[in-house]
Amino acid sequence: MRRWPLGSFLILIVLALLVIAPAPSQRRNEESWRPLRPVVRGTRGAVAAGSSQATEAGMRIYHQGGNAVDAGVATMFAAAVFEFSHFGWGGEAPILIRTKDGKVYSIAGVGTAPKLANATFFRNRKPTPDEVEAARADGEREGPIPSTGLMPALVPGMVDSGLTALQKFGTKSFAEVVQPAIELADGVPLDDMRSGSISRSVRFFQRWPSSQRVFMPEGKVPRPGDIFRQPDLARTLRAMVAAEKSPKAKGDRAAGIQAVRDYFYRGEIARKIGAFSEQNGGLLRYEDMAAFRLEPEEPLKATYKGYEVYKNGFWTQGAVMVEALNVLDHFDLASMRYNSADYLHTLTEALKLAYADRDSYYADPKFVPAPAELLTVAYATRRAREIDPAAASTEFRPGHIELRAPMHPANYPGPKTGLSDALAARDTTCVNTIDRDGVIFSATPSGAWLPSVIAGDTGIPLTERGQSFLVIEGHPNKIEPGKRPRVTLSPTLVTHNGKPYLAMSTPGGDNQDQSLLQILLAIIEFGMNPQLAVEAPRFQTRHLVSSFDAHAMYPNSLLLDERIPERVYAELARRGHQVERRSAWQNGAAPTAVRFRETGAIEAGADPFGMRYADAW
Repeated sequence: MRRWPLGSFLILIVLALLVIAPAPSQRRNEESWRPLRPVVRGTRGAVAAGSSQATEAGMRIYHQGGNAVDAGVATMFAAAVFEFSHFGWGGEAPILIRTKDGKVYSIAGVGTAPKLANATFFRNRKPTPDEVEAARADGEREGPIPSTGLMPALVPGMVDSGLTALQKFGTKSFAEVVQPAIELADGVPLDDMRSGSISRSVRFFQRWPSSQRVFMPEGKVPRPGDIFRQPDLARTLRAMVAAEKSPKAKGDRAAGIQAVRDYFYRGEIARKIGAFSEQNGGLLRYEDMAAFRLEPEEPLKATYKGYEVYKNGFWTQGAVMVEALNVLDHFDLASMRYNSADYLHTLTEALKLAYADRDSYYADPKFVPAPAELLTVAYATRRAREIDPAAASTEFRPGHIELRAPMHPANYPGPKTGLSDALAARDTTCVNTIDRDGVIFSATPSGAWLPSVIAGDTGIPLTERGQSFLVIEGHPNKIEPGKRPRVTLSPTLVTHNGKPYLAMSTPGGDNQDQSLLQILLAIIEFGMNPQLAVEAPRFQTRHLVSSFDAHAMYPNSLLLDERIPERVYAELARRGHQVERRSAWQNGAAPTAVRFRETGAIEAGADPFGMRYADAW
């Protein structure tokens, strides 16, 4: 029998290991982290959202023959009832949709400022004692536009956003997709998260009897496991269903949905909301509601290594991801180890540049010209050269374009520190759905979070989103009547060479696009499935202007997930980043993602650290 020399045998073992080892671009850190959940897979449809109750609503619509848009709208409406700590019927919902024939649309589900709102009014207005007390209780400084109460209320954008999606791209009636929401409003066992949110809002509710009646119906905080009922909201939703079935609709699905829209924005609900606001010192009026209308529009797009990444327009921060991807296309990320110091430094520095542009240029394109040059390849090439691979940048560095000079808030009076990571996001949720025909729905519903003001007996909480405006004279995002604030809400839709591929969204305020960017790259560059990608350790740069409260800043602050290795932490600190650690349970985002594979399988992932849920059929 022939014997192999020991050296040759060892060489064969090494070669075998090299063959079966994953490619460098697919390896994770050798300091292993184990996923807490498996990826969910199906072939007919998937939903990934902020709660099991909302996810179940979407799955019910699939079983009733609906498409991904029907399921997405049902999920969103159910979330607006159950996830009232994060989002309500008076809030916002930017949406991205891919149709069966491959066309991608954006829906600008963000309400407009009242006609009585302007920068001069807020610059001259003195905070009320209640607002001062609320800010002190939160440990935050209020901006000129308050973050609670009626002053920051806008026209509710979510309702028309959902109705537009359903009418243009769905197949079901409003009555069908809202039924799960009505059942939740009739009564649902309360969970710990919502009970805790009510408990933290008691002092606010004591100042707003309409809210106290809804959230503390017996004058006390409902406990986990109590059956929580919202009878006023249930009555409002049933009245909207009745409007759909009115003679005016004539049995036509599109006409019926239009009747619901008219009832909400130009009928009884709008009149009640406007009257309540006026009677209680707010700025929102019936006329603001009646003037609000949405139509699908063209999204923004980046092309990255054969993937088309779609985002909402400059009225969101979505262009941050487009800018960052264009810059990062100049670097070989696949050759860097996942979450290595080089990788995290490069991403962080690219995001700093994009956020500086966001804070200087982005605003409602109906009021100021869109800074389209920011999304060009030539501009990205210039910006990529500004990244120093060895040192962190410490200044806010907006780029220069022909359209106008940058107006970065750091150059104007106001707080430069004090951004609270715990409070900045203010709460949001996420909805992502894909069906077997490649229809995709991605939304980031938000606004009207606790503590919220309930508009009289409608059961509808009003949004606090007006705080995202600025009052700096001449700034593109200055508050004006009828204008949309530049919001953080930023769903993401991805196709691969034109074919359906991925939907992602997350709460997290200013952290949204940086979290979603990391998830996208984890999938594309490092071969992770959606569940691994949403669970993977993430960083957060706070080198930006907060979109909330007093619009404070933490220059060069970098937060790292506790699972990122110590040597990476040390190396980033050596390069000049002001690094801090935080728990995976406090990572500043709570994403979900759904992916369509060429095999026909649909995969869904949901961040367990943010109590997200996913299901597939």
